[in-house]
Amino acid sequence: MTAIFWLIDTVLGLYSTAIIIWVIMSWLVSFGVINSYQPFVRTVMAFFDAITAPILNPIRRIIPHVGGFDISPIILLLLIHFLRIFIATSIAPALGVYGY
Repeated sequence: MTAIFWLIDTVLGLYSTAIIIWVIMSWLVSFGVINSYQPFVRTVMAFFDAITAPILNPIRRIIPHVGGFDISPIILLLLIHFLRIFIATSIAPALGVYGY
């Protein structure tokens, strides 16, 4: 059972990292630091967009842009952080798993 909770926590941590990478890359493209017409950059951006967009789009429909800024990645990161803490402090101990 410990392995299952460890796997869930690791996947959530990797997804948080993917969101942060996507945000940084989108900033770099919008500020002209990296060229989105390069095939490698386009492929990497398409990959991160494909794995983050399905979860970010429902949040974007509920919460509009604030002052021209998209705060949906911040909200998703907060939700993931809350979920990781909730699993570690409430669900795992209720099932007898401590300190995974």
